[in-house]
Amino acid sequence: MIIVDTALAKRQAEGNPIRVGMIGAGFQASGIGLQIITATPGMRLCAIANRHPDAADSIFRQAGQEARHCDTQAELEAGISSGWPVVTEDALALARADGLDVIIEVTGSIEFAAHAVLAALESGKHVIQMNAELDGTIGPLLKARADAAGVIYTFADGDQPGVQMNLYRFVTGLGVTPVLCGNIKGLHDPYRNPATQEAFAKRWGQKPAMVASFADGTKISFEQAIVANGTGMGVARRGMLGPDFSGGNPGSPLVPIEETVSSFEPYLDPDGAGLVDYVVGARPGPGVFVLGAIDHPRKRHYLELYKLGKGPYYCFSTPYHLCHFEVPTSVARAVLFNDPVLTPRAGPRVGVIAVAKKALSVGEKITDFGGFEVYGVAEDMDVVREENLLPVGLALGCRVNRLIEKDTPLTFADVTVPEGRLIDTLYAEQERLFA
Repeated sequence: MIIVDTALAKRQAEGNPIRVGMIGAGFQASGIGLQIITATPGMRLCAIANRHPDAADSIFRQAGQEARHCDTQAELEAGISSGWPVVTEDALALARADGLDVIIEVTGSIEFAAHAVLAALESGKHVIQMNAELDGTIGPLLKARADAAGVIYTFADGDQPGVQMNLYRFVTGLGVTPVLCGNIKGLHDPYRNPATQEAFAKRWGQKPAMVASFADGTKISFEQAIVANGTGMGVARRGMLGPDFSGGNPGSPLVPIEETVSSFEPYLDPDGAGLVDYVVGARPGPGVFVLGAIDHPRKRHYLELYKLGKGPYYCFSTPYHLCHFEVPTSVARAVLFNDPVLTPRAGPRVGVIAVAKKALSVGEKITDFGGFEVYGVAEDMDVVREENLLPVGLALGCRVNRLIEKDTPLTFADVTVPEGRLIDTLYAEQERLFA
């Protein structure tokens, strides 16, 4: 975003950097912190909250800074005011602390993150979300809370949903009507679990369950759900179409994304709301694509001249998503231009439901996204409500109360929900507000 670097340079010259607090200190948070400290003039990473403060310390230390530890909100505010980087175990204190313009939430949790994001919004801070799981569960309600507080709630640039939305806006700006927003994957196997992904996770310093959620379809379901909620699109069917051009072999040659369009064409409607979907085994991966339509014959002539083909559907793509490298742009867009990268339009259009990854026994506890018990599948919210389906974002921590066969979608009646959780209260409020 060329306009962003100019605006940040002005803030730097004025000695008035955007003041950032971050909640979480894992793999992505480490990259975000490094990027802000070393490559983003006009922005200052002031504070990090994490349950394990040593991890937060290491984020500052990798960029040559030493952080001070703070136990209370007053200590945090004093540290932020002094210009020293600070670290705390108290995420709520950081979320509420004066002296910060924006919070980046990058925990990957649900219940914990819900408390922290609400605290940030209620204290008048913009929130940049790196947590597709939380956003795909109660994002529309959090957006409503942000509107009431007069701040921005948005998903981040750099991750595939944000990159899709950038491309969606670009295509719309050309006068082309987006009919499908798509994600490009290298692998999809709903039965992957922490054991099968352990070696890969160890190599890249990630958690096995999180890596498994990328492979089993849970992550992409959340990602496409939040794109749907930001565009008003839906899914062609439960789980999306997801054509696989790899033949089940992740090492097979990739096909050009333009050659996959015919797999989606029967489901496309230029006059409809549009679809979110994904494809396996295409290039450029791990990029994103948008399919668009245009009626005007002269404009179609120009698109053919510029090598976009004859139509009726035109394929636009971005060949990469750079995750933490692009997150600071999201911060600047929110703070300096009140411009969210990707935020819900209104109520949820698509939800992510829990489906049994294996036969589940009575009393079995659902543990993690990407765990051994369930995988997530995208479904239109009208169907979710009609069939009383259990969102996978609410499934964690629940215990199964009857035998569930493999590949069966779970309903609310199939589980016992833990008492006293904020996430359940907020989901119910979201349903009352929008259903």
